Amino acid sequence: QVQLVESGGGLVQPGGSLRLSCVSSGMTFGDYVVTWYRQVPGKQRDLVAHITTDDITEYVDSVKGRFTISRENAKNTVYLQMNSLKPEDTAVYYCHARDVYFGYTYWGQGTQVTVSS
Repeated sequence: QVQLVESGGGLVQPGGSLRLSCVSSGMTFGDYVVTWYRQVPGKQRDLVAHITTDDITEYVDSVKGRFTISRENAKNTVYLQMNSLKPEDTAVYYCHARDVYFGYTYWGQGTQVTVSS
């Protein structure tokens, strides 16, 4: 059974850091493009960062220089290192994976990140 599980969310003060993990099972993770999204209640789910199978990364402007996406295929894991967190980063963060050969897509269940003093 294919599954994505996010972890690492929590409550952090402004300026703090968190590292989110997205762990996959039931798939060859190296064949997947992985994207982190975030969603605030009542709003659409927005792309945050993206990593290809060749480790090419992209970021939304609001997180450039603060967030870093990386992958460790041997551990079936993609990370999102978040530094210098701001209250506006508060959201549920979701991991999404897309198979580059067949187009299969999967979502994780989300992990809550709250940035507040």
